[in-house]
Amino acid sequence: MTLQPPTTGTERPPHPPTPGKPRRPGAGGGARDLLRRRPLASFFTMASVLSWVAWTPYVLSGHGLGTWSLRFPGGDLGSQLMGVLPGAYLGPIASALLVTAACDGRAGLRTWVRRMTRFRVGWGWYAVVVLAVPAALTAATTVLTGQIPVAPPVTVLAAFLPGLVLQMITTGLAEEPGWREFAMPRMQDRYGPLFATVVVGVLWGAWHLPLFLTEWGGGPGVDPLYVLEFLVTVIAFSFVMTWIFNRTGESMPLVMLSHVGVNNFVSVAWTDTFPGADPAYSTHAFLLSSVVAAAVILAATRGRLGLRRPARLG
Repeated sequence: MTLQPPTTGTERPPHPPTPGKPRRPGAGGGARDLLRRRPLASFFTMASVLSWVAWTPYVLSGHGLGTWSLRFPGGDLGSQLMGVLPGAYLGPIASALLVTAACDGRAGLRTWVRRMTRFRVGWGWYAVVVLAVPAALTAATTVLTGQIPVAPPVTVLAAFLPGLVLQMITTGLAEEPGWREFAMPRMQDRYGPLFATVVVGVLWGAWHLPLFLTEWGGGPGVDPLYVLEFLVTVIAFSFVMTWIFNRTGESMPLVMLSHVGVNNFVSVAWTDTFPGADPAYSTHAFLLSSVVAAAVILAATRGRLGLRRPARLG
């Protein structure tokens, strides 16, 4: 997926210093002082622990290990909304807001909001992200299965954009304000984009691990190779999202759109585009397309992933 440079106004500005007044270590004492001294470690730990605790009823329920007889009403959608979503919101986004408020105060929260509402990016980027994700998944599935894609029914096409909006509110808003908005800028400022992307990708993937004990991840008897494939995929896809984040002036709506575009295409249109194909090929296609896209971006940017300024290494 190669792009022309974004339109005027989308170039990433230099990352500002930590907003607000400098804070002396130990000035707040206790938990707040720990958050200020170790913001990234605090975020990564809290994001996982809070989500995993909130997911415990879902993991132990009839949708998971079956230790409890509890089952959430509403079928698959109900179990997703009541079993998965609360933990997804409680972990990354809540942790990011808490650490940002403790470290940077109101100025930091205003920066967080600016990134989350940076919609004014060249329209071409929206077109590319919305179209490139299903195109890449379709091409990868064709390569893997040898099947020619068919046009999905009108009802599927009509549900595609509403599905994107729903996914933006659920999956996108739950995950990316933490992993990409909070963690990525801090990590790549200090360690550079390559190392930062790998670390965030690994921790983002590991955050999902308890869900593989549930219906969400094919558990509780899930094949370990499936889990490994998922982890490799999200690390590779993280390179794509880092590049989008950097090249669009840190536009979180576009980063979120790239993420949920995958979920939406697979859940809404993939089966009708490849009728009769084994559902496992959708995950294989995501892996293949992510690895190829990451390789192209790494080669085209010489490992800079769209970052236009040197990282403050050390």
